[in-house]
Amino acid sequence: MKIVVTTLNAKYIHSSLCLRYLEKYAQDRVKVERMEFTINQEKLFILRELFEARPDVVGFSSYIWNADDVLDIAKMLKSVLPSVKIVFGGPEVMYETAEFFERNPFVDYLVLGEGEEAFTSLVEALSENREVNIAGVIGRVEGGRAIIQTIADLTTIPFPYDEEDMAELADKIIYYETSRGCPFSCQYCLSGGEPGVRFLPFERVKEELDFFIRHGVRQVKFVDRTFNAKKSHFMPILRYLLTADCETNFHFEVAADLLDDEVLDVLVQMPKGRVQLEIGVQSTHLPTLRAVKRVNHWERIVYAVETIRKAGNIHLHLDLIVGLPEEGYERFAESFNDVYALQPEMLQIGFLKLLKGCGLERRAEQFDYISMERAPYQVLASRWLSYDEMRRLQLLEDVFEHLYNSGKMKVALEVLIGLYGKGAFGFYEDLTAFWVANDYHRVAHKTKNLYVYVYQFCAEKMADYLDVCREVLRFNALLLEKGNIRVEALEVSELSYEDEKNAFWHEDETVRKYLPEFKFTTWRDLHAKYRIEVFGIDIDAMIERAEIVQNKTVVLFEYGKENRWQKLLREDFWQGEQDGIS
Repeated sequence: MKIVVTTLNAKYIHSSLCLRYLEKYAQDRVKVERMEFTINQEKLFILRELFEARPDVVGFSSYIWNADDVLDIAKMLKSVLPSVKIVFGGPEVMYETAEFFERNPFVDYLVLGEGEEAFTSLVEALSENREVNIAGVIGRVEGGRAIIQTIADLTTIPFPYDEEDMAELADKIIYYETSRGCPFSCQYCLSGGEPGVRFLPFERVKEELDFFIRHGVRQVKFVDRTFNAKKSHFMPILRYLLTADCETNFHFEVAADLLDDEVLDVLVQMPKGRVQLEIGVQSTHLPTLRAVKRVNHWERIVYAVETIRKAGNIHLHLDLIVGLPEEGYERFAESFNDVYALQPEMLQIGFLKLLKGCGLERRAEQFDYISMERAPYQVLASRWLSYDEMRRLQLLEDVFEHLYNSGKMKVALEVLIGLYGKGAFGFYEDLTAFWVANDYHRVAHKTKNLYVYVYQFCAEKMADYLDVCREVLRFNALLLEKGNIRVEALEVSELSYEDEKNAFWHEDETVRKYLPEFKFTTWRDLHAKYRIEVFGIDIDAMIERAEIVQNKTVVLFEYGKENRWQKLLREDFWQGEQDGIS
């Protein structure tokens, strides 16, 4: 019997941990073939690939990002290969099973919950023509619903990767878990209803991390719901990674208020880039947190985030959710400002989804939720948030992604928000209104255009500070874009000083005051690694202290793995002060 498991990943760089678990768990009992696709591939191409495999059983893994697509493909496959048994699993089929069978008559079986044992037992029974009476499996003829299954002992599940996988996954994100379940009961999340948390022993985790390190994996993304749920479990892992000899980045989702001083002491010692933390704040409004059964110790979160950020060695990704109970437009703005003030590398603005089976989905009428009836079930409006307000926040999120989360303008944005004087949310709100008024939300954006748009906004809304805005945007482009883009509106021809720049590079002793290891090779190499620019304001005072000082500043940019900058002394750049005096 030919058995295939398949899914559609959201992007090419993603991989399916679920399919690998099914494949490896079953390998000593039945042979399972894994076939992965993406939602961007043509359905007819996927259909052809599955048909050519001539499967007897196909297991589809269904999630909110692929739910409709996998149903379409399964239906077509059943039409052209009527004998195939279609099995569905994943979060999208765990609830309302009778309705699911009624809507999708081409589906033969559902696997509910953690499917390794249930799916393996199912395909064994089908291959031996035995009656299907398996925990966690429900068939079309049975009706009703089966109990959602969990694996009590995670050590019974094999490591999902092998040598062959590493070549296939060379350019993709590798997903990994050391625990299943969640200790919390957040009402917007399916994990909130799971019973207990189960852990892998440290010795096994260490062996598996060694495997990733040995293969030079770029990033391992832990899918543990709350990595730091149990200190005796996660601390040995962190201590091991602290001393590991590797370039691999490890991504964890953590509860920041559970990071005590002992944990923080380990984190701030991590080699730069070794660890990446995702922290789900979701809201800073206490009535909202109570409504979704979430506890955030805000002062502790602030302390933990600021401690880590000060160390400068860990990428911080903080999350907010739009549409939670008790939080309208104005109150969400406060949550945004609270989290934005922590200056994470990324602030994700997510939009509430009423996932099937979660607590908020069951209370949708109570909160007057209007949401999409099909995946991804995104909320459109609620008692506290109109659709117009939701739409405005969606547009703001798009602008925010382009400017802040992209990392393209982080230096300039901090200064511009300070000059604008309406707080972070007020700045992005007005910038979004300007963006939409000019139809910029309808077109694709090159990096150069982003600078043009922001400069236009400054010209319209911040005319009194336009010269400062221009210099800050120019500084941002030179530092973060390495001078590789030219924005005409930001050019200042009278500040070129080409003769002075060339003279500086000919003075080896002066150059080494700023670049001790400097050795001249070629002018082409020099211009690729360094750049000198003169600014009409004291850029140091503006960037570091938010002070406007009308005084020419000479800045040396150094480009490499990390871009850096430093001020040059006036006497080291100008031959005599008279040429450089403002």
